[in-house]
Amino acid sequence: MSAKVYSAATFGLESVLVEVEVDVLSHGLHAFTLVGLPDTAIKESRDRVSSAIKNSGFKPPHQSGRITVNLAPADLPKNTPIYDLPMALGFLLATNQMVFGVERKLFIGELALDGNVRRVQGVLPIALFAKENGFDEVYVPIDNAKEAALVQGIQVIPVKNLFDLIKHLRGEGVITPFVYTVETAAVQEEEYDMAHVRGQEHAKRALEIAAAGGHNLLFVGPPGSGKTLLAKTLPTILPQLDFAESLEVTKIFSVAGKLQRGDVLIVKRPFRSPHHTASAVSLVGGGTYPKPGEISLAHRGVLFLDEFAEFSRVVLENLRQPLEDGEVTVSRAKGSLCFPARFMLIAAMNPCPCGYAGDPERVCACAPAQANRYRLKISGPIMDRIDLHVEVPRLKIEKLDEDGKHGEKSVDIRKRVEQARHRQRERFAQKPYYTNAEMTSQMVKEICVLDETSRNVLREAVGRLKLSARGYMRVLKVARTIADLAGAEQLSMNHLAEALQYRFKE
Repeated sequence: MSAKVYSAATFGLESVLVEVEVDVLSHGLHAFTLVGLPDTAIKESRDRVSSAIKNSGFKPPHQSGRITVNLAPADLPKNTPIYDLPMALGFLLATNQMVFGVERKLFIGELALDGNVRRVQGVLPIALFAKENGFDEVYVPIDNAKEAALVQGIQVIPVKNLFDLIKHLRGEGVITPFVYTVETAAVQEEEYDMAHVRGQEHAKRALEIAAAGGHNLLFVGPPGSGKTLLAKTLPTILPQLDFAESLEVTKIFSVAGKLQRGDVLIVKRPFRSPHHTASAVSLVGGGTYPKPGEISLAHRGVLFLDEFAEFSRVVLENLRQPLEDGEVTVSRAKGSLCFPARFMLIAAMNPCPCGYAGDPERVCACAPAQANRYRLKISGPIMDRIDLHVEVPRLKIEKLDEDGKHGEKSVDIRKRVEQARHRQRERFAQKPYYTNAEMTSQMVKEICVLDETSRNVLREAVGRLKLSARGYMRVLKVARTIADLAGAEQLSMNHLAEALQYRFKE
């Protein structure tokens, strides 16, 4: 006899339906065969499923002749143990040990040997898929129930163990559907605050502009000038994720297996800071079965690359396409997947290997050729994609010794950033964009309109600074953000002049 139970597989951030078909022949020698491109983790399901069924008080597979389990469609690779639960239910249906209606029900879960159901990865995209494809109920491990319940309009049944689930499906006991209400996260005191940063007003202003418009930023300065501290204060002035953005980010972390047990919905913007020895795969994503990398985990948040010039040039060149398109396509022999990567790049580097080129108080020990090679580690195309280039000079001792004098608090700066972001949301209400940095060239022409005097100044600056077409557009985007922070409807000469001072100068 045969039976079919529905499950799902996740590829990238999207899910597809998987039909778990179980066929049992009562005569002949015992065999348990898995087909449908299962990997090693799924092939081992035979032993987990058999023990879980036996320890739940039912007749196990090894007493039931020849068993064949097909995971359809057969041409899609299956690489996670989430099919344990539907395989066990399919076997019990095929051997007439239970009866229930399988239609419009979707099951996922890994089984322990005693029949308990363990937490799995990628539940949120599967729950979204179930709702979009007409399923009424989705059965998930109890530890994943909150994550699945973020999807409204579908019943989430939390499964603790196989025995309780069977009683529920038989109608002998009822598992109450899990309901989760998203609560507003309490405002927590931040470890870093703009008020803690002494001096560096020019760099603080650049951070505010970057936060308001979603722009990329590079800090260049000697060791100890505060570059890293400045970067770490950026999350404190960024607006909180809205619900749609939170779902985007949570999906990525769920698929990557980065959701902590206590996490349900990520409400704080990600801040990812990989070490400069990171590989290209860890940064952009990949692997045998492609998973999101650091740039996707930083989606809608910040990717901070400290010691920027110490990263391998080959690794950094992988950032070109994601910085331009806001997504990354990972192609491997077993498939090609696209992951979102709309992040703010914040980088920090020294001006030379010793770090003291241009420092008025320390003599640079680097030969000119050595310093030049160091700067050339960052290619022109990468530098061209960074909107704001800011020098962070050595902080004078008078600033460090100031007692009782603190700069503006992050909470006050965040209010201005939120107001600027609100203006952008209204401007892009009918567009799939959130910030000025995401504007297309056509939108820049429509929105960033200059008067004749400003246009002439920009033309002169293009020649003097040797700006590329991309650099030209990025200057206008930054100017638009500066105008938004000022509450101005039209761009003026002041906005343009400030934007130009942040461009990279040879």
